[in-house]
Amino acid sequence: MSLTRGIGPCYSDKAARSGIRVTEIMDKPYFDQRLRALAKKYKDEFGDLLQYDVEKEIEEFNDYRKTLKPFIVDSIEMVCKTQDAGHSILVEAANALCLDIGDSTGIAGVFSGLLGIRPESVTTRIGVVKAYTTVLSLTKKVKPSTNQAPFQRVGSGPFPSEDFEAIGEKLQSIGHEFGTTTGRRRRCGNLDLVLLRHTTSINRYTALNLTKVDVLDSFPTIKIAVAYHVTSEDGTVTVWRDRLPADLRQLDRERCKVEYVELDGWNSEITGCRSWEQLPQKAKEYVEFVEKEVGVPIEWVGVGPARDAMVTRS
Repeated sequence: MSLTRGIGPCYSDKAARSGIRVTEIMDKPYFDQRLRALAKKYKDEFGDLLQYDVEKEIEEFNDYRKTLKPFIVDSIEMVCKTQDAGHSILVEAANALCLDIGDSTGIAGVFSGLLGIRPESVTTRIGVVKAYTTVLSLTKKVKPSTNQAPFQRVGSGPFPSEDFEAIGEKLQSIGHEFGTTTGRRRRCGNLDLVLLRHTTSINRYTALNLTKVDVLDSFPTIKIAVAYHVTSEDGTVTVWRDRLPADLRQLDRERCKVEYVELDGWNSEITGCRSWEQLPQKAKEYVEFVEKEVGVPIEWVGVGPARDAMVTRS
């Protein structure tokens, strides 16, 4: 399940090697043949559910081809030449790591998605994480479920630290937590350090950017998830602290109990802060607690929505 914008089918075509590559757009006869073959394949599969005019699409691509041509390059050659010239390269892995079906939207995805990047040249790996945890909802309201399918994305699946009461509503409201593409409400909960440690073990962050700390300004106490206590069918309890279990069904709400640490809130606005010294002591303690628990320095603290609303510690 995806965003219902065509991302899922495109992803499937890429994995199945049945899609059209960008370079093939430039070869009109081949492109037209491939697109007609794909249209027939999906028409046979979906019948009248598929309302698609392939000839109209082919005609539109006659114009798109001219527009796209100046921007199409051999990416491997471009990346290699850029590195040979001594230039720095900034790569953004735009999706959260756990959204990917193979955890490759993180550091590993840099090498599989942008071929030519030399592993030894990656010197800095910055993890961007909110001061609380969110997941995009399937609908406007997502109720607790004990048998959510863990691999249906976007929106379903386990979320151990999700809060269905006042805290979750408050985080959603103050943080304006709506999906950028769909406008759907995001599921909100307390910061999940098990999840953060799990992604750290995969991406090996050298620094963290802790964003939206200002959303917590008015919380008198702040809960942080530090461990999962999972009860198996035979009654055995397994504690998960540093990574997620391979079988995510273990994290349903009947079997998984979350261990929290509660910290005092700072109860003051930090949006105007621009230095570490200006932050309230309790806000500093929150940042330092997360830093110590994850084992990665937090170099940046987000204190508001403005571009310059950032505290740089170093």
